[in-house]
Amino acid sequence: MRGLRETMTKTVDIRRAYDISVALGEESIDYPGDTPYSRELIRTLKDGDNCNLSRLTMSPHSGTHIDFPAHFISGGKTVDQYSVADFILSANVVEIKDKEAIRPHELENPLIEPGDALLFKTENSRQGWCRSGVFLENFVHMAPEAADFCIEKRVALAGIDYITIEQYGDNGFPVHHKLLGNNSLILEGIDLLEVPPGRYTLICLPLKIKACEASPVRAILLG
Repeated sequence: MRGLRETMTKTVDIRRAYDISVALGEESIDYPGDTPYSRELIRTLKDGDNCNLSRLTMSPHSGTHIDFPAHFISGGKTVDQYSVADFILSANVVEIKDKEAIRPHELENPLIEPGDALLFKTENSRQGWCRSGVFLENFVHMAPEAADFCIEKRVALAGIDYITIEQYGDNGFPVHHKLLGNNSLILEGIDLLEVPPGRYTLICLPLKIKACEASPVRAILLG
């Protein structure tokens, strides 16, 4: 095992590996009306049981997760209709200075190529809102015209550093409809505080859930 670990360390420069996931139950935010995350110990060694055993209660939209087209699009694809290769992507982390919304004027980047993931580092990361465990209504969201930009650039996945990409209170969910309706996946609930802008490889593997519209992921960036 030690030999394998040493080989892997030489292959991947771990100094440039960023865990951009939030911790479930400590940092994660429950979207209003969705199933809250909870963990309950139902057997414990300290009580004389033969093992520790937990029960998890959660939504597929808990914590760091991917929304698939079936979330909003009738007949849209579900998690099990993708291959694992679809979740290993070239990614661009873009710094967003606008404190209200992600808008196209900050996205003009010649390095954006068709099939890329585009991840937005906003005040949500810089202020710690994405990992606060508390839902805030005035987070930085994506404006619909930025979703149009992503579609025009044929972005495969758009990622935001909050539990939702949509402006809170817009019950038409235009950003979800635009992106998912054009088969662009949405990665929500990431934390980009420690990640400098630039190009990376994104790995965000979902759970293997039959016919589900979303899934938690462990998302990492490799530089």
